[in-house]
Amino acid sequence: MTLAELQASAPIAEAPALSPWKRLSAILGGSAGNLVEWYDWFAYASFTIYFAKVFFPSGDPTSQLLQAAAVFAVGFLARPVGAWIMGLYADRAGRRAALTLSVSLMCLGSLMVALIPGYDRIGVWAPALLTTARLVQGLSLGGEYGASATYLSEMAGRAHRGFWSSFQFVTLIGGQLVALGVLIVLQHTLSPAALEAWGWRVPFVIGAGLAVVVFWVRLGLDESHSFKAREAGARSTTLQLILKHPVETWMIFALTAAGSLAFYAFTTYMQKFLTNTAHFSKSQATEITAWSLVWYMLFQPVCGWLGDRFGRRVVMSGGFGLLALATWPILVALPAQTSPFAAFLLIAAALTCLSGYTAVNAVVKAELFPTHIRALGVALPYALANAIFGGTAEYSALWFKQAKLEQGFYIYVAIACLIACVVVARMRDTQATSLIVED
Repeated sequence: MTLAELQASAPIAEAPALSPWKRLSAILGGSAGNLVEWYDWFAYASFTIYFAKVFFPSGDPTSQLLQAAAVFAVGFLARPVGAWIMGLYADRAGRRAALTLSVSLMCLGSLMVALIPGYDRIGVWAPALLTTARLVQGLSLGGEYGASATYLSEMAGRAHRGFWSSFQFVTLIGGQLVALGVLIVLQHTLSPAALEAWGWRVPFVIGAGLAVVVFWVRLGLDESHSFKAREAGARSTTLQLILKHPVETWMIFALTAAGSLAFYAFTTYMQKFLTNTAHFSKSQATEITAWSLVWYMLFQPVCGWLGDRFGRRVVMSGGFGLLALATWPILVALPAQTSPFAAFLLIAAALTCLSGYTAVNAVVKAELFPTHIRALGVALPYALANAIFGGTAEYSALWFKQAKLEQGFYIYVAIACLIACVVVARMRDTQATSLIVED
């Protein structure tokens, strides 16, 4: 089906006007769960430097981190399954129902990580149960992205859709910052021995508790008008996505592949890079990463606004193009830095470029699909690309390092961003051709 046919067949229904407070409440309510979900997900990455040897006691520090990173990657394998199931569920039962279910699963996964005994007590069952917990969290997060991206884009309103939908990544980064904040507090209140013995379990207990709170918040969310006004009888199916929307599906896959790889390279992996390659202390690496994420988070609405003002395609292609050029010099320069502030400036520069993608990615993907298949269309190709490229980012970086070819990873990230830049330059600007027609 062509774009013209989709737009002609889309049910154009005027939504009841939302007051600024009502719209803001919907955005914040939908975003709150996103923050908690990503806090729980990133708590694993943030605390790996303390609990890796609890579950993987053999080998040197790089080997232990490599094994923990492999489990991190395994969690991504469940995300396409979660995206598929939750995407279908969100398109059929509603965005609110899917958002509520996803946060429940994240609560379960966090509790499991908090309570699993170490290798010294239950042997190989420890890493096996840790892997199971990450699979549960992967199912949850796989469904969260599509449902939240769709919900926020549908509730944002036509005039400022880029700006408001950017809060998906504001809360995503916020979740990572909260995880790092908890780590910083624990680093300053507990001894390294206490952190390695039991302190690393605290953030997962906190995450499970926050998930319970968000569960009740999400029960009170309004359903989007787009979902309520969807075409009668239209159903979301995987076959329909593949046959009727192949170009859009592959576009999302390509953009996500580069965006996820770069995101994990310059956020979660950067903490390990700063300690393992640049030789900053663990506490310095944590604080550098935290401040760079603060900058990154605050820059998202700016890029979202720029997308509304100048077009999503301009902002996204510019971001990927600049990052393709900047990745190599930034990653080569970082190990030579002795000043934490200089390291922060380099990482912040990379994240500024990446914001061109992350701030508008949710709305671009949502605007490509009609309502009845939107959540599945956004979620499934995203999760597949994330599993293949994002989930293996840390493992790939550590593999290159262990093979004495660390700079090969820099080239890998740069090439992925260059390919994405070409894809964006050839796609239509969804701001002018959006299939979100109700508001």
